[in-house]
Amino acid sequence: MSEEIKKPETAQVQELPKEHKFLVGEKMGMTQIFGEDGTLKGVTVIKAGPCRVAYTRTAEKDGYVAVCLGFGEKKEKNACNAEKGLAKKLGVNPIKYLREFRVSDLAGAEAGQIAGLERFAEGDYVDLQGISKGKGFAGGMKRHGFRGQPASHGACDRERAPGSLGSRRSLGRVMPGQRMAGHMGCDTVSVQKMKVLKIIPEENLILINGGVPGPVGSIVCIRLTNKRIPKPVVAQAKKKGAKTDKKKK
Repeated sequence: MSEEIKKPETAQVQELPKEHKFLVGEKMGMTQIFGEDGTLKGVTVIKAGPCRVAYTRTAEKDGYVAVCLGFGEKKEKNACNAEKGLAKKLGVNPIKYLREFRVSDLAGAEAGQIAGLERFAEGDYVDLQGISKGKGFAGGMKRHGFRGQPASHGACDRERAPGSLGSRRSLGRVMPGQRMAGHMGCDTVSVQKMKVLKIIPEENLILINGGVPGPVGSIVCIRLTNKRIPKPVVAQAKKKGAKTDKKKK
């Protein structure tokens, strides 16, 4: 029988510094919530963390600086030797998912630390990355948004045809990169500047405004956006004599 891996005590486990604004989570699905102004908003529910720092990359040894977060657990019989060795080194069960995040400075990040939702707050804007749903072999209209061909003059089977594909050059062949029917989905897709509407820390849930790529149960990488954040709208007080001045004019 294989030796059981003992988990370290929670009191001895350190937390990843909050300067590192990234996490790995699992997409739970979508729902609706009401905002403070009473508007109904569709949100994506993500179970983010707790994640464990599996290892770090340094410029001297690896050529770049990054922090690798591990999310989820797998059975020891399903883990390879490398995964078992990493789990034994950290003193945890084999990790299911590993994702690296490039950083400019490690800033106190070390292997074995735990990262949770405390690094994000309601109102933050984040970038999310996931793998889109696989749709199999799709035609030109579904894959690229072609409008199709006219359905008149006896063209009964050309409504969804892509049209001619050959080039008008002397080569007379299909050029590389031509938009055609083919495999659709299962691509790495990123959505940027999505607002965090609500955080439920006791359940490790984060609610994102809008849709997130990927099916239910897929892995999503969350990172604080580097895009320009819109300024909050401040309600200006109306002047008392504004209406009376307009009436006089």
